[in-house]
Amino acid sequence: MSWENEPYADFIEKHTRGKNIKLFNQEERGSLDVNSLNTIISLSHSNKQRWLNKHLESINKMLSDGGVFIGNAEVLDQKKKAIKSNYPPLLNRLIYFWLFALHRVIPKLPVLKTVYFSLTKGRHRVVSRMEMFGRLYSCGFRISSWQDIDNVLWFAAIKDKPPAYNEKATYGMFIRLKRRGFKNEFFLVYKFRTMYAYSEYLQAFIFENYGLDSGGKFKNDPRVNTIGRFLRKYWIDELPMIINILRGEIKLVGVRPLSSHYFSLYPKELQVLRGKVKPGLLPPYYADLPEGFKEVCDSEEKYIKAYLEAPWKTDFNYLVRILYNILVKWVRSN
Repeated sequence: MSWENEPYADFIEKHTRGKNIKLFNQEERGSLDVNSLNTIISLSHSNKQRWLNKHLESINKMLSDGGVFIGNAEVLDQKKKAIKSNYPPLLNRLIYFWLFALHRVIPKLPVLKTVYFSLTKGRHRVVSRMEMFGRLYSCGFRISSWQDIDNVLWFAAIKDKPPAYNEKATYGMFIRLKRRGFKNEFFLVYKFRTMYAYSEYLQAFIFENYGLDSGGKFKNDPRVNTIGRFLRKYWIDELPMIINILRGEIKLVGVRPLSSHYFSLYPKELQVLRGKVKPGLLPPYYADLPEGFKEVCDSEEKYIKAYLEAPWKTDFNYLVRILYNILVKWVRSN
């Protein structure tokens, strides 16, 4: 094979499966049969594909169920590391800022991205590691392995299901997230973005590979970007949820609205109990300060049962305790 003497040869050989193997060629993808291949290998950088999701969707279509896509991408953290090691301190910061603005920010702005891709055809676009993983999951893949080789991210992704065909992916600071609320029905929560694009598809991946921290949240969540850590620490990211309060979808104090995956981690009894109350902006665990996921569940169960008996009294008592912990004890979000 053409890659036998390359540093990534072992990775490819390790994850190749079946007899129907194809080295991906962009020009011939339309001529290949649906569900016909066990393994598709792409040696070109995925981040340089102009229509990246369509590229991944077409690969999904050609693979048989359980087939594997072996690909690679140049990702943001690797670019940053390379620039830092190749240039002196002040200059490397300036170069990285320019690269980030030109090849990371501009391609995501509604008007400028059209100009950017018409000029570059996507040849220099940079994606974050988590966005690359998130796009794979959104396009029906499950990542089985990944490895950094010569400053390039290599991955093996198994065809797990059909693509989501997300035509409304958002890249800006203002986002809407699908969450479970009253009666466990779905609604859209308004927030400021704190994670890389497509992070919403990675909850199962993050749980499997990173687990939960002592507060019941995902441990050392790599989906959160630098600005996002600051916004979360001071709850700035949650200010748009005031819209949800005004619309009557949540109240000031209450259990947090959850994603489907996080909701699935809860005990069945608590899932049913959660559906009996409207969610809130300030959760009861900021009053109780639990140290683990089980303690978070216990805190929510205690709050809900108290609320069902005395709604106004319960919310007032919890609000006082929450404000005391925030303003006096200086408790901050993760």
